[in-house]
Amino acid sequence: QVQLVESGGGLVQAGGSLRLSCAASGRSFSSYAMAMGWFRQAPGKEREFAAAIRWSDANTYYADSVKGRFTISRDNAKNTVYLQMNSLKPEDTAVYYCAAVYGYYTGPYYDRTSYDYWGPGTQVTVSS
Repeated sequence: QVQLVESGGGLVQAGGSLRLSCAASGRSFSSYAMAMGWFRQAPGKEREFAAAIRWSDANTYYADSVKGRFTISRDNAKNTVYLQMNSLKPEDTAVYYCAAVYGYYTGPYYDRTSYDYWGPGTQVTVSS
């Protein structure tokens, strides 16, 4: 089994920044994890892709809505993935979820149905 725990959410004014963290543990994470992603879900909306990183080579993928403002990164030694969010907008308000893909997988990394494990989520609220 794999456990993912997000942290770093909170309330911030528009234009501000937050950094989310997702710590992974269990089931030989570093041996089998193929990619980690961040998804978000606003009230009344579907869960949508924000960013992903391929574990082997740190290739990154972003939704158009966050490209240029968000940066995903990983720390192999800590089995942790980060999401640095800058220039935040009220429309970025959502619960942010960390997710992991296990086993052989080549994408697409925006497909939430391909992710095997999910964290409980962390709330991000951006005030105008």
